[in-house]
Amino acid sequence: MPNQKLVDEIIAGLSQEQPSISPKFFYDEIGSHLFEAITFLEEYYPTRTEKQIMMQNGEAIALAIGKCDVLLDLGAGNCEKGSALFDTLLPKEYRALDISKEFLEQAISGLQKEFPQIQMQAQTCDLQEEMAFPDLVGRKKTFFYPGSSIGNFDPEAALGLFKNIVKVCQGDGGLLIGVDLVKDHAVLSRAYNDALGITAAFNKNILLHLNRLAKTDFNLAHWEHYAIFNEQLARIEMHLRSSRSQVVSFPGGKRRFDSGALIHTENSYKYTQEKFESLLMSGGFKAVHSWTDPNCYFLVVYATA
Repeated sequence: MPNQKLVDEIIAGLSQEQPSISPKFFYDEIGSHLFEAITFLEEYYPTRTEKQIMMQNGEAIALAIGKCDVLLDLGAGNCEKGSALFDTLLPKEYRALDISKEFLEQAISGLQKEFPQIQMQAQTCDLQEEMAFPDLVGRKKTFFYPGSSIGNFDPEAALGLFKNIVKVCQGDGGLLIGVDLVKDHAVLSRAYNDALGITAAFNKNILLHLNRLAKTDFNLAHWEHYAIFNEQLARIEMHLRSSRSQVVSFPGGKRRFDSGALIHTENSYKYTQEKFESLLMSGGFKAVHSWTDPNCYFLVVYATA
């Protein structure tokens, strides 16, 4: 039974003057596995750089966070990054939150055997909607949002997410977050246009997901991956580009795409350290602690609510 709310969102996006698909639709089971493969690519520096920062500054990060009753892992994926914090933060409970619950449950089942002392739960979560955890009131909550996934939000939407997290924390807890920094454009371009074409497959898989979710009839052979850096807005923009003139049908309608027409699928904003810390403070956080790598490619921040 299709989720009508999601179907309506997909159709609305495809019907816009500049058609778009929300990046949350990347993460069906296939997309989640493809993104996991991307993180191992030589060109894709964010994952390994963030991991290096977290490992080298683990004690300082744990000291900044203090007690952790509940670790809420936003966009948890395979839960590898969240579980890497268990030994230092010692959470009593771990909640893996993502759009694809099936993928989460597979990861959780293995983790629970390894860490039986931690209560674990997989939970579907759409970060574009307001979060609320009424069962966690009165417990210190540490939100974890790694991988520079915050770059998928425009700054105004990121600000809204930060305000929501501060509200949920109720003055006790905070946010541990990774963000990609502005750098040489060639480095950025290679990271989103890898030689093996894994990112291209990840981008195109979103169309398969839409075909299943919303009964669209995209033909993947007629679309190609297209990623560029928008210097003015300091963001990577990912699109799918039509390789021919074609018509795509969806429930209640259809749309013609000329050769070269674009469907926007993702933004990945890049920040300076100063600008990102300022955005966190504008979101209501009281203080920030920051760590970066020797090349200043990536930033890890703990913001106290």
